[in-house]
Amino acid sequence: MFRGFVYMFAIIDVYSRRIVGWSISNTMSMEWCRETLSDTMRTEGQPEIFNTDQGSQFTSPGFVNPLLEKGIQISMDEKGRALDNVFIKRFWRSLKQEYIYI
Repeated sequence: MFRGFVYMFAIIDVYSRRIVGWSISNTMSMEWCRETLSDTMRTEGQPEIFNTDQGSQFTSPGFVNPLLEKGIQISMDEKGRALDNVFIKRFWRSLKQEYIYI
């Protein structure tokens, strides 16, 4: 039987509330998150602002610098402020309640 964690990275368009990109991995690496974001930008276009929490994969120069080079403004939630990113938090809640905990 499989043991360990599986991680999902999802990107939401705050205006439409639509998940525009997502990916699943067994590691929460910066490279995986950056690749998922790049794939999403190829299909959905470049955002003006990209908001994340302060996870190490999102604060690393390897993730931040390519966004800044493209002129994308970076917004990061303050620690302990779940309401800063309420739309993706709601998605995670719905996903867990409707599909994982059933």
